[in-house]
Amino acid sequence: MSAPLKIVYLAGLADSLGLREEHLDLPAGVTDVASLQAWLIARGETWELLGATSVRLAVNHQLATGTHPLQSGDEVAFFPPVTGG
Repeated sequence: MSAPLKIVYLAGLADSLGLREEHLDLPAGVTDVASLQAWLIARGETWELLGATSVRLAVNHQLATGTHPLQSGDEVAFFPPVTGG
């Protein structure tokens, strides 16, 4: 049995989406960061924020580009360019 994908939304994105994290099985056809991003954006309305050019992504705590492949059990984080602590 494969581990679910953990998706984390940080800073203002979490506030706008009303969600800090979620766990889901890797959706069919989602093989990389770009396809995950497109799948999430397809939820509509506020989710379109994830398509902003300023949104940054990390996979397993490493900055990633859209071509970065995904595997079950990965952690994907979406965040604005500047976050505070």
